[in-house]
Amino acid sequence: MSRKVKYSYEVKLSCVKALVEDHQLISSVCVRYGVSRRLLVRWLTIYRQLGPSGLESKQYQSFSPAFKLKVLHAIEKQGLSLSQACLKFSIGSDASILKWQRQWKELGMEGLVNKPKGQKPMDKPKYAKKLKFKHPLTREQELLLELESLRAENAYLKKLQALIQAEEEANKRKPFKN
Repeated sequence: MSRKVKYSYEVKLSCVKALVEDHQLISSVCVRYGVSRRLLVRWLTIYRQLGPSGLESKQYQSFSPAFKLKVLHAIEKQGLSLSQACLKFSIGSDASILKWQRQWKELGMEGLVNKPKGQKPMDKPKYAKKLKFKHPLTREQELLLELESLRAENAYLKKLQALIQAEEEANKRKPFKN
């Protein structure tokens, strides 16, 4: 399995300029920069179509289902290759289009709808709910609750400080190794 490497804009541009301006061989540029032939050809194609700005790294893009469908129809109707479609529609990777094709085949339009990324937010724990009382609290009761809360916070901070001190002392006792 190949390892995915992110190349900087400067490296991409240097590689392409070595080919275009210095007329170096693809194989020698591949060896010098440690880039695969396929990737170098892709950068060259992008550079020829979009110029130097096409080599800049793109941030994560979210495409609408309508756009995805438009790309899939263009591939089908115009006979575009995945690479051609990526260039024409400014899509970062042909793997995205492959994924869209699979989702379209399996689920139809529903498969092209963007799903939320990451974990869903956690519900608040039950114990974190505010205490509810049948009758409004008196000022004295409110102050007692606040005092209890402050005492708990104070005890927590004292424990934390003790742990930090214990760790610092343990680090002082360890001999430094070179």
